[in-house]
Amino acid sequence: MSYRKTPQPLLPKTKPPAQQGAPDIYPSHPIASGEIQQGYESLAAQIAGRPLVLIDGYAGVLWDDLRAGLNAAGVAAHWIDAESCLLAGAEIDAMLAAWLGGDDPLFGRRFPGELADFFDASALARAKTRVEDAAQPVIIYGEGAFLFGEGWRVYIDLPKNEAQYRSRAGSYRNLGARASADTRTQYKRMYFVDWIVLNRHKATYVQRIDCFVDGQDPAQPSFIAGQYARATFSQLTHSAFRPRPWFEPGTWGGQWLKNHKSGLAQDVPNYAWSFEMIAPEQGIILQHDDILMELSCDWLQYHDNAAVLGEYAACFGFEFPIRFDFLDTIDGGNLSLQCHPRPGFMRRQFGERFTQDETYYIVEATDDACVYLGFQPDIDQAALRAALEDSQRHGTTVAVERFVKRQPARPGDLFLIPHGAVHCSGAGTLVLEISATPYIFTFKMYDWLRLGLDGLPRPLNLERAFANLDFSLQGDAADALVSQPQLLRDDANCRIEQLPTHARHFYDIQRLTLREKINCETSGSPQLLMIVAGGDMELAAGERKLRCQFAETYVVPAGCERFTLRALGSSPAIIIRAYLRAAWFAQDENQWLLRDAPQRK
Repeated sequence: MSYRKTPQPLLPKTKPPAQQGAPDIYPSHPIASGEIQQGYESLAAQIAGRPLVLIDGYAGVLWDDLRAGLNAAGVAAHWIDAESCLLAGAEIDAMLAAWLGGDDPLFGRRFPGELADFFDASALARAKTRVEDAAQPVIIYGEGAFLFGEGWRVYIDLPKNEAQYRSRAGSYRNLGARASADTRTQYKRMYFVDWIVLNRHKATYVQRIDCFVDGQDPAQPSFIAGQYARATFSQLTHSAFRPRPWFEPGTWGGQWLKNHKSGLAQDVPNYAWSFEMIAPEQGIILQHDDILMELSCDWLQYHDNAAVLGEYAACFGFEFPIRFDFLDTIDGGNLSLQCHPRPGFMRRQFGERFTQDETYYIVEATDDACVYLGFQPDIDQAALRAALEDSQRHGTTVAVERFVKRQPARPGDLFLIPHGAVHCSGAGTLVLEISATPYIFTFKMYDWLRLGLDGLPRPLNLERAFANLDFSLQGDAADALVSQPQLLRDDANCRIEQLPTHARHFYDIQRLTLREKINCETSGSPQLLMIVAGGDMELAAGERKLRCQFAETYVVPAGCERFTLRALGSSPAIIIRAYLRAAWFAQDENQWLLRDAPQRK
C-alpha cells in the first residue's frame, strides 16, 4: 500500500524547468547561506558522534522508515521511541473527548493544552534516567522527543497537505492515537488537536533546532542546518515570498485550473480549489543550486511573527490572518448554499479567535455566470427553512432563487461575504477567494442534491446555519454586497482603485493597473499580491527581486516596510492587493470594531 493517496506528485528533488507564461507550481526561494543536503547517509554523518540526539517531528511522519533508513546508513545508537512514554490510549481519548465534538462529523473545539499533556510524567522521568545511564549514544525519536532533555535537536517537518494525503492512504495516525481512523475523523482531530498542539511545540523550539528535515519523501529526506534555515526565515520575513500552492478536486469543481496550471496531474475529474495562500496548511520551498526542500509556511511566524504581521502580531499571534485561494466552477457546478459563523458563535462553539469573513473576486466568468448572495426582499424565513428541511429529508429540489438573490458575475467584480451572509459561487466562475484565514467553518444548507466525490452525502448544517444567518442582508442590503470601486489615483505609472470591503471585514482590497512603476509601503501590515489579468511584473522587496506572473500569489511581510512594483510586459499588469486595516482589533458579539484606517500609499 502506498503511504500517500493523491494524484499530486511529491515535491521534485530538483527544480523543474520553467514553462514560459505558465504559473509555477513549485515556487522556490534561494537559501540565505549554507546548503541543502539529501539522503540518510548525509543525515547519519551529522548525527555520528553525538551522545544524545532528539528527533522530533510532526504527526504523520513515518518514524519506522526514518529509523530503518538511519540504521541502514550506519547509525549505531540506543533508540528510544517517544511514543512509549505516552499516556494510555484511553487516557488520551478521555482528555480529548470534550474537544472533539462527539458524533459531529465535521466540528470540534480547539484543544487548549500542550504536547506535554499527552505524556506520562513518570515514564518520561524513567526514560531520562535510561539516557543518563546509557553506555552508548542515544536517539530519542517521535512526536515530543524534545521534551526528553537537552541534546542535538532534529525536527522532521511535514506540510499539512502531505499529512492529509497520508491519512487518505491509511498511513497516518493522529497524535497519541494507537491506530488509524477514517479520513474524516482523522482530519477533525488534526484540525482541532494535532495541529494546535504540535504548532505550539514548534513555536517553542524554533530557535533551538539544530537540523530541519523535509520528511515528505521517507526514502530520501532533505535537510538544512538550523542556523541556515533561520537565516533564510529572516531573509524571507524582510523581503517577499510565494508559498507552494496545492490543489484539490471537489464535487462542484471545474476545468480552468486543470487546463491552465502547468504540471498538474490530469487523471482527476476536476480541480475545485487551488490553495494559494493558506498559511496553516502550506509550505515554503527552499532551493540551493537546483536542489529543493520544503518547510511549513508557519515557521516564518514562529521565527519572527512581528516581522511577518507588523503591528498586528499582538492581535493575531502566530496566525496569518488572510487567505487567498481559487474556486473553479468553469465547466463545473454551483458551490453549496452556505453561510459562515458570527464571531461570538465562532469563539463559543469552536474556540477560534476570529471568524470566516470572505470576498469573491471574479477572475474569469462565462456569459451566464452568477454568484448567489443575500436574500430576496421580504424573505419568508419559515418557508426557506421548511423547503431546506424537506429537501434534506426527501431529496426534493429547492427553488433557490425564490429565497436568494442571483447576482450576475463578471470579471473584475468583487462580492462581499461577511459572516451570516447566505452565498455560493455559481457555475462558470473562476473566483479568487480573499478571506480571513479560518477555512473549514462552512455551514451548508443545500448542496443541489449531489453526492461528494466519495459517493457519500455531504453533511448539511441547518441548525448552525439558521443560528448565524443574517436576514437583514436582503433586497437593497444584499445588492450593497457588490463592491463599488473608488478611484484613488490614475497617472502614467498606475491606476489605483479601492474595492471597498464590508464593515465587518478586517482587511481591505485594492486593484492596481500597473503601467510602469510604483513604490509602495506595507504600513505595518503584510501584503498579499496577485496578478489577475495582463502582463508580468517585477516585485522588488528587501534583497529580492521576483518576476510575478498571472495567477501567482506573493506575500510581502510587514517587516519589509517598502517594496516596488514594475510592469514587465507590453500590457499593464492588473493586480489585486489585500492587507489588514490599520487598526487594533476588538470584538463584540457580532462584529469587529476598528479604528479609522490611514491612507495607504
